[in-house]
Amino acid sequence: MRRNTYLSTIAFLLCAVVGKNSLAQTAHTDSSSQQNALNNTLSLFYASIGEQSRLYNGTEYYLSDPITKGNAFFSDVNAFTPGSIVYDGTYFNGVPMLYDIYYDKVVVLLYNHFSKFSLIKEKVKSFDFLDHHFININADTLGVNTIIKTGFYDELYGGKTQILAKRSKNIQTSTSGILGPEAYFNPVKDYYVRKNNTYYSFSGQGSLLDVLKDKKKEIQQYIKANQIKFRQDPEEAMVKIASYYDHLTN
Repeated sequence: MRRNTYLSTIAFLLCAVVGKNSLAQTAHTDSSSQQNALNNTLSLFYASIGEQSRLYNGTEYYLSDPITKGNAFFSDVNAFTPGSIVYDGTYFNGVPMLYDIYYDKVVVLLYNHFSKFSLIKEKVKSFDFLDHHFININADTLGVNTIIKTGFYDELYGGKTQILAKRSKNIQTSTSGILGPEAYFNPVKDYYVRKNNTYYSFSGQGSLLDVLKDKKKEIQQYIKANQIKFRQDPEEAMVKIASYYDHLTN
């Protein structure tokens, strides 16, 4: 009974902070202070529910073979870093997580700050991690001819035309090791563009423009006028090109 009362109190505080935040525009109060208060209340709320949280279900996670050089994680970040996630229909913020791109798993730290487990992939709708927005795509919903495979994709641009990056790692073997062959994690990036609800793969500016060929001439002029250098920053260039294509076709 005491625990239920405590949870009710936390929920009330959460609602109070949210309500106060909604009045910020008329009261002209310090929005950053209110946001901090909201984040603190959310953290307290999640801490209070502990293992009852819908986030805490999955399978125990084990690190990859330590003999393999490098690591299996996105951006080589192998320390738990706060992120946000939509899981099982609920939004969670400030979640300590890793993204294993070898197994394509989101790994979170249990409420006891010791146990590690991977979330059930089907329940992950999206997550934000290291300034990247990842979405979960189920290939079975896209039709039999899609080139997209089920998994997490970095959504670089989410307009009418969509740009996705599939970030993964595989294990390669090097023969140049002093003690003989060495296994190492090798990063891989694949890019996809969605046009008219169909996904196409591309590897560079030329193949992207081939997909957007109905506005190819206008896009080429835009690239030249704005001095867009695809080789210098490919992903920024992709976003600008897709955004301009949407501008032309809206």
